[in-house]
Amino acid sequence: MNRFVVGISATSTGPPVLVPCNGTERLALPHGRVWTVGHATGECTVTGSPDGSGIRLLTAGHCLADAGERRAAMSAWRRGHRGPAALLPGSHLTVLQSGGDTWVFGDGAGVVPLYWREETGAVWWATAATPLAALNGAAPDLTWLLADMTVSGVDFRLDRAHFEGVRRIPPGSALVLKDHAVPHVIAFPAGPAALTLGEGARSVREALTTAVTRRAQATDRLTSDLSGGVDSSSVTCLAVAERPVLAVTYTDARMAEDDDLLFAHRIAAEVGGITHRVVDARVEGVRHFDGLDEPDALPLTDLPSMSLGVLSLLAARLAPAAAHDSGAHLTGRGGDNVLAAPSSHRVDAMLAGHRLMALRRVTDFARTCRIEPWRAWRQLTTTARTPYSRALQHLGDRFTKPLPTAWRPAPVDALAWCSATASARWLTPAGRRAVAGLVTGRTPHSAGHSSPGALHDRLDLEWMAGEHATFDAIARQQWGVPIHAPFLDTAVTTACLAIPTFERAQPRVYKPLARVALARLVPNWLLTRQTKTLFTTSVFDGLTANAPALRRILTTSRLAEAGLLDVHRATADLEAAIAGAPAPLADLHHLIVTELWLARLTAAAAHTAWWQPAPQGSIQCP
Repeated sequence: MNRFVVGISATSTGPPVLVPCNGTERLALPHGRVWTVGHATGECTVTGSPDGSGIRLLTAGHCLADAGERRAAMSAWRRGHRGPAALLPGSHLTVLQSGGDTWVFGDGAGVVPLYWREETGAVWWATAATPLAALNGAAPDLTWLLADMTVSGVDFRLDRAHFEGVRRIPPGSALVLKDHAVPHVIAFPAGPAALTLGEGARSVREALTTAVTRRAQATDRLTSDLSGGVDSSSVTCLAVAERPVLAVTYTDARMAEDDDLLFAHRIAAEVGGITHRVVDARVEGVRHFDGLDEPDALPLTDLPSMSLGVLSLLAARLAPAAAHDSGAHLTGRGGDNVLAAPSSHRVDAMLAGHRLMALRRVTDFARTCRIEPWRAWRQLTTTARTPYSRALQHLGDRFTKPLPTAWRPAPVDALAWCSATASARWLTPAGRRAVAGLVTGRTPHSAGHSSPGALHDRLDLEWMAGEHATFDAIARQQWGVPIHAPFLDTAVTTACLAIPTFERAQPRVYKPLARVALARLVPNWLLTRQTKTLFTTSVFDGLTANAPALRRILTTSRLAEAGLLDVHRATADLEAAIAGAPAPLADLHHLIVTELWLARLTAAAAHTAWWQPAPQGSIQCP
């Protein structure tokens, strides 16, 4: 994970401050400094304003803007227009210094997050929370980790990080620093007004094409995922229009029975410029949850990462890219988030006045879930009539009593503002009190949310952005392969989310936005695909093969040691899964990687792993 950007802004006089280990100073500010750690020279660019206004623009990460776009953004900023700088193509951190003000912000999805804290007479900020926690040995926020596993639809990440005392700047907002002044957070103006599918598709087409082609132009050795699904296949088709691509398809015994591999072979055969490699788990001998026996040997991530549970699968899948010395490996991650819509889009349709549409779609939902339609109708109307603040209070109240051992979330919970997940059954009384307090504590911040589909859209997107960021960190550490997700670029997510959720979802049409936005850029038969492969059987195989290691992870649980998790209940679900019985597989996966992250953190968050005394004569708080 040692790839991040960090900065300091002095708020008072004081002694010499610390500097990050292995940091490269990139920008000197009137009251602070900015360093990058682990970034190549081309990944960080500083541009001065050509009009002599003194504005300086730093971007770090995957900024795809050309020199003209950067100058235009600075010129617009000088005139008071923030949008062009916030929407520069790519996925990156931005630092914009103008006069005595310094604005710092990440991307619009959360791939490059931003955290901050006050310490020793200064404000420290960084794109990773762990180094900020290491400033004074702050402990992980166990309630945050519990909520991440046990509740859905709760915006607890808004301004709260996963370490105590560390705060988060939500995507779409900036940390504004002034000389010796207390920092404040400013939200950028809302994006474009709601667009119809046809109107928004033009912006999506332009933004995604830019996101893919500029990445392809920037490297001589390009690789990609080619699952056969709409998302990764579309990215591969756009990329190969610029240069040849080595495309990798991963399969296993279960996936080989579906049509992913058939679609991948057809794309490789019909679209010129693709060299196709198929990686078969049966040949490579890899399974879910392989290689978890020694937590200290696992790669370090800033957040718990679901990628740790599939580490050996990722190693096999990325081996061709590593052997190819890939300069960029493109994926379709985020496509499900921005091209489709959450189940609660049906409630958004109701709230927007499309009552008949909502009722028809919720009836289809009930049929798909094999439940009585009246249950779905009742939840639809209940959610539509309930303010988010009241839904949060109801959910908090639900945690006052233990859930039955055999309890599972109901299908209609997907239509609710917020709900408990299957892992909520594992909480102890202390764990339930902690999560209830966090949930009800979000009530004062609920006023900005008026539709559940839009809320779930944002939360799901930020979760996927965090997952992609940790996957990229792991791939760089382990195999030297940088991972890219063009669908998560700020310009792409902004364009997609400007289209209401109920426009991006249509009955019996899979990803209608892709059909319109990508028409004639990728094969039509791909865009009309209606199926999506699931991976449940493969997960069961890995659980059985790695049962001893997984049992050890749970029996040494840090959350149980803190009195927050009933390890007996969690272990019972694990044993059911190992035996091939119905069990909450995603929840178990989440718990396992959270425990591995906590175990790894003991040494990883040590102060000396991140910081060293400033050399004599270097930065001091003025």
